[in-house]
Amino acid sequence: MIRERGVKKTQLGIVVSNKMDKTVVVEVTTMVRHRSYKKYVRRKTRYKAHDARNECNIGDKVLIAETRPLSRDKRWKVERILERGSIE
Repeated sequence: MIRERGVKKTQLGIVVSNKMDKTVVVEVTTMVRHRSYKKYVRRKTRYKAHDARNECNIGDKVLIAETRPLSRDKRWKVERILERGSIE
């Protein structure tokens, strides 16, 4: 698959942790079809994303985009906050 230059992958997810400085942990849920049972299974993947202004809170629905490596395991950045979560 050849991708055009400048087009970055994006994912929708929910912030599950914002304890780090300028970093949030975003959980992305996808539906994958099981190979032998043919049923759909929910898979969760956690990404560390760069939040430059520390404005994300737990429960926020965010759009993250692929970027250059910013640290050992941070390769995504928060593009925008789509929906504010409930602060408990």
